[in-house]
Parts: sequence; structure tokens; C-alpha cells
Amino acid sequence: MYYPYFRGKQYELITIRETAALMAASNIVPIIEPVKEALGGLERTLKAVCDTQGKAVVIVNPYHGDHREDGADISALLQKDYVGNDSIGVGVLLKDDMSLAEALACCERHQDHRITFVHAGFTQPKALAEALGGGLAATRNIFFEHCGLLYRKQFQGSHRVLLRDGFKRRRNRDHPLLELFSDLNVTYQEEGMNGFGDFLIVGDEYSETGGPAYAVAINLTFIDPDQDEAMFIYHFVSTRQDTPTDPAGKFAEALAKMISKLDSGTSKVLETAAVGEFRQLRAKGHFPGLGYVKKLSMKHHIETLADFLT
Repeated sequence: MYYPYFRGKQYELITIRETAALMAASNIVPIIEPVKEALGGLERTLKAVCDTQGKAVVIVNPYHGDHREDGADISALLQKDYVGNDSIGVGVLLKDDMSLAEALACCERHQDHRITFVHAGFTQPKALAEALGGGLAATRNIFFEHCGLLYRKQFQGSHRVLLRDGFKRRRNRDHPLLELFSDLNVTYQEEGMNGFGDFLIVGDEYSETGGPAYAVAINLTFIDPDQDEAMFIYHFVSTRQDTPTDPAGKFAEALAKMISKLDSGTSKVLETAAVGEFRQLRAKGHFPGLGYVKKLSMKHHIETLADFLT
């Protein structure tokens, strides 16, 4: 039902591992686009998914990162360890530079796995649907939201998922305190879809490394029962924003704002295990690094939607 889209950086993979049992129990299927050359972290993550009887989809032709030119190592890993394993499916990323012949050839190479098409700019949807013929119904089709209604209509009869980027990318200092994240969790069926997805609190825009942290932000999502259960996001931003120095102190400032809002009783934020970790960091006065902070926000997002779905 819910398909969070992860780029396979270190903390994204750790988030999946730490929430694997919860995702399995909540019918959450992570999509993973591996972006790092070393696949050890991906292997550990897929093992965690299988150990909890969960499911995941692995993109075999990534658009970003170290495997952009050649996903052969990813394919080899799936062929070696996961043929006949229903937990791990193959994702084929359909960008605007991919031809119909290339898409079909990718399917042919992975015919031993269930195929999930991730539509992200592909220009020949009708031809692809016709080429799949009776095999279309066995596929899963996940659409970036810019794929229009007519495009999505070509894949009726298959399992269809709409993917929305609810995170607005801007400088941390420019974030408002509160804004709408997405309502797809309650409207995906109105869109004629069988499920929904997002890019968590990271967003679709990809970068290898973050820039200097002039401002530190903690991004925390919540579902608002007073707004028809749409999902909103808080951006708790450090007070100091003028220099890239002292990220630890700036994290403490943002965390203090977050805890103050949570303790006010008006935040509507679910007290997840991740929020508990934030509280522990506040109590200890500890800064674990910005990657770890992002991991906690992603983990909270998964926990929040798991609670909503169950």
C-alpha cells in the first residue's frame, strides 16, 4: 500500500534495516535505488527485509550515483541470492532517455523476478503496455506524479502506485515552521491507485553530499486528524543561520524548539521510537551528526505512516 522511495545512501539503508519488521507488519514496501558502488550495505538491508518476511523493490538501472552507467553488479546480486524469493523484486526505472527496446530487454534479463516499473519520464507508455500484453497484470507500476492521468491509464489492470514528492527542497533557513506534506495517504484511491509513495523527508532531488549547514533543521511529519488526516511537516530550524560553524550547537537549538513544541501538547506529532531517541539526545546534550539526525526523521516518518495504516 505504501511505497517509500529510498536512494541507497548509508543512512537510508540503515533506516530500512531498523524499521524492517515494522514495515513488514504494516504492508510497507521500500523501493531502493542503489547509488553507492559498494553493495555490502544493500546486501545487509535485503537480508533484514527477508528475515522479517517483508518485501522490497531494488532498482537495477539506477539513474543516480555509482551504478548509473552499469547496473550489472546489482543484477548479479539479485540473480545470485534472490531468484525465487518473493520478498525481493526488481525495479526498472523508466526515464526519458530509455527506449522501449531497452525497457523490454531489462525485463527479459530479470524474468525470474517480479517486475516493478518506476515511471519517471518515459515517453512510450502505450507501446510498453501493448508489448507487455497479457503480462501487464503481473507487473507493478509506480508513477512519479508528473506522469499524467492519460499516461497512467495505459497500465490499468496492473497494481498502480502514485509517488509524490512532499518535501519542498529549499535552504534550511527558508523553511516555514509548518506546511502541508501530502494528502496521498487518504486520496490515492480517489486517484484510481492501489497504493501511494513518497521520498520521505529527503525529497526527490539527489545530491552526493550536503552543503555547509548554515542552519540546521529537524524535519518531522505528522498526520492531522483535524485536516482529514492529511500529512503535514514541521521544520524546526536553528536560531543561528549566518555561518557554517558549530553544527552541534545549532542542532541543540533546533532540538530545543522541537521538544518545546512536542511538550506543548499541540503538535499532533506521534511519540514514535525515533522521537524517543530525539528526547534522549536532548537529555544527554549529544550531537550524533547530521546524517543520524536525518535517519531519525526518516524513521519517524515510517513509524508515523505505519501507525496510520494499521
